Amino acid sequence: MNETELKEYLFQNDDEFRMLAEQHRELERQLEELIQKPYPDERDQLQETVIKKKKLVLKDQMLVRMARYREQHAAAR
Repeated sequence: MNETELKEYLFQNDDEFRMLAEQHRELERQLEELIQKPYPDERDQLQETVIKKKKLVLKDQMLVRMARYREQHAAAR
């Protein structure tokens, strides 16, 4: 199973993974809104940095869930 297939499988079958992915998508939406602003101020720039860091944390958590799934299913073979 490649990475895209695994993400889709976990999104459909793992509630925690789905929650992480949905939060990541929401942060991506918020980031896009900030980037669209023609004249971002300091507060916007700070918020952009915070959102990017939160996205990275969520991505790391999703990668951990994916690695855990691969380990569990590799051991079962």
